[in-house]
Amino acid sequence: MSDPTPSSLRGWLALGAVTAGVFALGLMAASILERRHESITPSQPMVAIGLYEPDSAKWGQNFPRQYGSYRQMDESSSLTKYAGAAPRDLLVETPANVILFAGYAFAKDYNQARGHTRAVEDINHTKRINNPDGTMGDKAPATCWTCKSPDVPRLIHEMGGPEKFYEGKAKDLQAQVTHPIGCADCHDEKTMALVITRPALREAWAAQGKDIAKASHQEMRSLVCAQCHVEYYFKKEPKNYLAFPWKNGMKVEAIEKTYDDNGHVDWVHAISKTPMIKMQHPDYEIYSQGIHAYRNVSCADCHMPYKSEGASKFTDHHLQSPLLNIANSCNVCHRWSETEVRTRVYDIQDKVREGRDRAEAAIAKAHLDVAAAMQAKATDEELKPLRELLRRAQLRWDYVAANNGMGFHAPQECQRILAGANDLAQEVRVGAARLLATKGITAPIAYPDFSSKEKAQALIKQFIDNTP
Repeated sequence: MSDPTPSSLRGWLALGAVTAGVFALGLMAASILERRHESITPSQPMVAIGLYEPDSAKWGQNFPRQYGSYRQMDESSSLTKYAGAAPRDLLVETPANVILFAGYAFAKDYNQARGHTRAVEDINHTKRINNPDGTMGDKAPATCWTCKSPDVPRLIHEMGGPEKFYEGKAKDLQAQVTHPIGCADCHDEKTMALVITRPALREAWAAQGKDIAKASHQEMRSLVCAQCHVEYYFKKEPKNYLAFPWKNGMKVEAIEKTYDDNGHVDWVHAISKTPMIKMQHPDYEIYSQGIHAYRNVSCADCHMPYKSEGASKFTDHHLQSPLLNIANSCNVCHRWSETEVRTRVYDIQDKVREGRDRAEAAIAKAHLDVAAAMQAKATDEELKPLRELLRRAQLRWDYVAANNGMGFHAPQECQRILAGANDLAQEVRVGAARLLATKGITAPIAYPDFSSKEKAQALIKQFIDNTP
């Protein structure tokens, strides 16, 4: 059947269709280019940022979206099962901690850290370094400020280097450390590139024969966090010099060897008189041994995921638990419902917490067992091997207990470590029972009640007050 439409008309219709299509594509391209232009952050800051500028609000003039999300950390009510920004007294939640830290400041005050914007406020109120009247204690070194403020790099520069900064007293710099953790801690003020602003991390990498200047951008998205979220200690020489115990590696046994080699002791336990190590928050060390690090997933990928506002895509600077932002963090890789993700995470964390509870209960009783042996006139020579086992047990427990995430970053490794801590503590208890038997004491020890923070603090006070 022949086409009734004249060939000339068909040509005009085809031309019209092509013209309309080209016009539509042009509109689409123009829209895409316009949206892309809107999303581009200017390569040159609109307002110049000065060297060591600690005020994040000034950086926020150029990066309002990032700054706006950063200010969300002012909020202090968010909670997950084991973390969040809300204030929570960890000694109330786990009274056994009072026994484990007897004679050390953590037995007085141990609270869940709030958001980064509260860092200076929180250190100015903690009982660990402040007097009952609210003034800062005389013994706290300036090193305590290291991870709390972008004022620190400025002060290190102005004071002529880290040694001069570390050897001072915290209270003498209190009036100059006023800005909480912010932009200058992680970014270059001219290029906005990620930078390492704390000497200890550079020195720790160098001690392992690595050059941190050669770290990739993806590595840097974790390393800026590793400036603070790590285990650290204060050297005696140079005075109170901040260092990471990574010379032999970052696993718990490697860190223990470093402390064995340098003889570092944080305090002598008030109950068992055991020389102790207090782990801080070895988050980077444990993360490095987990599946996310193995898959090259950075800290920022989960805790600072990308966020969209209109046509703009940027890094969310509201650092928080991924469980409070599952859609933008976990669901980028894990195509499960938010309920499934949360249930899976809590199931992992619950298992680690169970192992942690068992270890800390055994360690707490081990301290009291050693004290019982001391009361039975056991000598320091007889108690030396038990105290060494006890030190090793608590170091392992604290390596897991002090890190954020309730072991989620490397659950298998955390369970292995906690099992070792429990085994060592039980060795102490068996050894103490045998030692007591040689002193004619075979009756089971009647352990005092330390089921609440108040009861536990009253218990350790007896040992502290009776210390010669």
